[in-house]
Amino acid sequence: MLALSIPVLALWLVADNSPASSGSATNPSAINQGYLQMYDRQFEVAHKTFADYERTRPDDPLAPASDAAAYLFGEFDRLHILQSEFFLHDENFVHAAKLVPDPAVRRAFDATLDRAQKLASGALATKPQDSNALFASIAILGLRADFDALIDKRYLSSLSAMKNSRITAEKLLMVDPTCYDAHLAVGVENYMLSLKAAPMRWFLQLAGAQTDRDQGIERLRITAEKGNYLKPYARLLLAVAALRARDRVEARRLLEELAQQFPHNPLYAEELARIR
Repeated sequence: MLALSIPVLALWLVADNSPASSGSATNPSAINQGYLQMYDRQFEVAHKTFADYERTRPDDPLAPASDAAAYLFGEFDRLHILQSEFFLHDENFVHAAKLVPDPAVRRAFDATLDRAQKLASGALATKPQDSNALFASIAILGLRADFDALIDKRYLSSLSAMKNSRITAEKLLMVDPTCYDAHLAVGVENYMLSLKAAPMRWFLQLAGAQTDRDQGIERLRITAEKGNYLKPYARLLLAVAALRARDRVEARRLLEELAQQFPHNPLYAEELARIR
């Protein structure tokens, strides 16, 4: 649907702007390091980073949720899902055949998400405003929505997960307005659904979905400017939005930043070459 030179970004990400609440078990530097590796296409290294952290803090739902993200982005890379051409042609969402995920990856993805869900639900049962567990819940729902829509082509299931992710994000932002990553869930739902035809948008609104394009772009920009784990992903989505709007200058700016930040990931340089 779903990134400063590397040293500068690393210093920024390990700063104390984690979505976890103060006193949370989350180690921002460890989790951030894994996300940084994932965005740079070093998926196996990211898995090890997340697994190492989970062994030290097995009660933190963000560890398995983040590991599931690395599995999903690995499949996105293998199946070439993140290329802008996929997003720039709407028929890919409604007519393309179901993709075939790697069976082992699918099992690992489901298992890590299930583990994350149990941990998040347990934490929220005793502390409903636990910001770390709420953020993990947003990630779990978003990852399921992406897998359902972009790989399995299960659109109704994806829409339900997307809406619930946005609702959870709004709850988290009431608890912690500084969790800028949570804005991405609101932005994704509004922007992606705003691309639908008017009759479909009306139906989606009746079902409780949000379809405001301007709000979607605004929320994505908040994460792209102030976010933490999801800042690079928000910038990629904004680049896609710029390409759809035929704003090649903005798309080029964002892609140049991403290509510089993540030199091991050819996606950004390849997409940049298309519009030069």
